[in-house]
Amino acid sequence: MLLVIDVGNTNIVFGVYDDKELLYDWRIATERDRTSDEYGLLFEQIFRYHGINPKEVKDVIISSVVPPLMHTLPAMSIKYFGIDPIVVGPGVKTGMNIKYDNPREVGADRIVNAVAAYEKYGGPLIIVDFGTAITFCAVSKEGDYLGGAITPGIKISSEALFMRTAKLPKVEIAKPDKVIAKNTTNSIQSGLVFGYIGMVDYIIEKMIKEMGENENTVNIIATGGFSNLIASESRYVKNIDKMLTLEGLRIIFERNK
Repeated sequence: MLLVIDVGNTNIVFGVYDDKELLYDWRIATERDRTSDEYGLLFEQIFRYHGINPKEVKDVIISSVVPPLMHTLPAMSIKYFGIDPIVVGPGVKTGMNIKYDNPREVGADRIVNAVAAYEKYGGPLIIVDFGTAITFCAVSKEGDYLGGAITPGIKISSEALFMRTAKLPKVEIAKPDKVIAKNTTNSIQSGLVFGYIGMVDYIIEKMIKEMGENENTVNIIATGGFSNLIASESRYVKNIDKMLTLEGLRIIFERNK
């Protein structure tokens, strides 16, 4: 089996593949101060709870946007699975030409998403990842990574509003029935949810024009934790693929094994 691990700022999402089939996937909180032993024991517990023998894992691939864990999780993989993992970064074959000014600046998660989306849906395409930050990535018809945009995620904005205002409460991030809300909680929810829907659509619209395409020729793919909430209301998003990053890790592993 192949263990794929995607380390985000808020969550670590990981899963196990048998060939091209994703057997299980899990999501745990990203804890920067956990040791490799703590992560190893946690992974083992989760595996055994689902009846998986950790010794069945024969390969591991990791992508991370959290520098403190760039050593911790590979060390965990070596100690608890006996495997020196592939870590997505410079020197790893992705099969994608990166058109960024400095390709090393592109987050591993953005490249992994782009690889998976191009493989599954073809180009030209735009990927919107609703994580701690919302990332927009453009890929050409030929499969070149063109660049994109990054904005604060909806949860960051919600927490900033609560922390920086004296009277506004912390609210659940949910879509209210109407934009014109009748109470403070729904007013905040309206601003957050409908505001982000508008922002996402505007950025996508501008990206489509800069790519020299139109909305009928570009595949728009959404992924990440809040993709169902925001992208489902978008006029442009055509597919929501929550497992896009894990699939990208599997594809990159196949290109490097």
